[in-house]
Amino acid sequence: MVTIDDILRHAIDREASDIHLKVGAPPFLRRFGHLGPEDAFPALAEDDIRDVIRQITDEKQRERLDNDRQLDLGYGNDAVGRFRVSVYHQRGELRVAMRSIPKNIRSLDQLQLPKIVETLAKESRGLILVTGTTGSGKSTTLASMIDLLNQTEALHMITVEDPIEYLHDDKLSIISQREVGVDVTSFGAGLKGALRQDPDVILVGEMRDLETIETAIMSAETGHLVMSTLHTLDAPETVTRVIQAFPDHQREQIRIVLSSVLKGIISQRLVPKADGNGLVPAVEIMVSTGLVRDIIKDPQRSPREITDALAKGHVSYGTQTFDQSLMALFRKNLITYDEALRQATNPDDFALQVSGISSTSNARWDDFDSAAEPRSGIGENAAASAEAAGGGNAFGQPRPPAERPAAKPAAVMPRLVKRF
Repeated sequence: MVTIDDILRHAIDREASDIHLKVGAPPFLRRFGHLGPEDAFPALAEDDIRDVIRQITDEKQRERLDNDRQLDLGYGNDAVGRFRVSVYHQRGELRVAMRSIPKNIRSLDQLQLPKIVETLAKESRGLILVTGTTGSGKSTTLASMIDLLNQTEALHMITVEDPIEYLHDDKLSIISQREVGVDVTSFGAGLKGALRQDPDVILVGEMRDLETIETAIMSAETGHLVMSTLHTLDAPETVTRVIQAFPDHQREQIRIVLSSVLKGIISQRLVPKADGNGLVPAVEIMVSTGLVRDIIKDPQRSPREITDALAKGHVSYGTQTFDQSLMALFRKNLITYDEALRQATNPDDFALQVSGISSTSNARWDDFDSAAEPRSGIGENAAASAEAAGGGNAFGQPRPPAERPAAKPAAVMPRLVKRF
């Protein structure tokens, strides 16, 4: 009999991020972005899949699966750690997709995120959105931000998740974690309930509908720090998505409110490392500057103007575009030129910048380049690579991340603004 824990232990040993189970094939593992079958296990029969589902669900969950034809849940134990699970039907067959959730919550530094993310996490009020495609590390970033506050401030933090992913132990803060379908009926209901539970920080796993978006913005407007996610690619698309979620007659008002409460947007993509051993985040960062607020408020201005504002605010505000983030990773030899070009928002402009050729959009890079560290000839090698057949390989092996000393216990940091 196939046991799910045997499969999960093997996946952990292979450093897999995702496991897929289907009838007629062995388990598939995703390792560093690449999906493939694991021949260490036999092909799974329908009875094997049903047995796996019985191992990870209770009777109530199986009833929900029968009624809804799909089921989201969390599964874990001390032996294998914790996994986010989705069970669903496909052409009459049951399938299972599982994502590994690390036991230890990594710090923002360990995640290689910009310092401005820590500053955003310590905002006293407002709305912070973490965005990206599925599997881009949104939940991991939010968990790290919550853990940072948990270690440094005495707060009541409420999370509403579907399902609960990272488990938080109380440190300086009290953390209440509520799971949709178990502790609360919906994200909207959980968010409305949280307002009556004396919260300092509210985390909403995903803003899926208008009710949740509206309540999240209202919560931020009334003096709470609200964190959530959206499946959007970058900051301009995120702003557009939030505004367009509202009916036409409300959009002018929501532009004004959103420009006031939105503190920052963190958009992520995970990029394969140059040595093929792991992934590194490319991150676009937007913070609420006067220019950004003006762009959001004015319906005559394109949200794409936000990209220029981020590019030109790198030194002053710590903002950056995806292409600037990719350039920084490339200059550190962490990713290849080909991969950077493939991931770039504007590949042509990126290639010109690597080659040292000025373009009409070169002003976007002036602020970024003025803050860049010396690169020991990387620019010359990169230009040669860009000229050779339109691309190049990695410029040596990426430097391994330096080991960080154990953090000293942080003092309790009082919030600068009293909540109300």
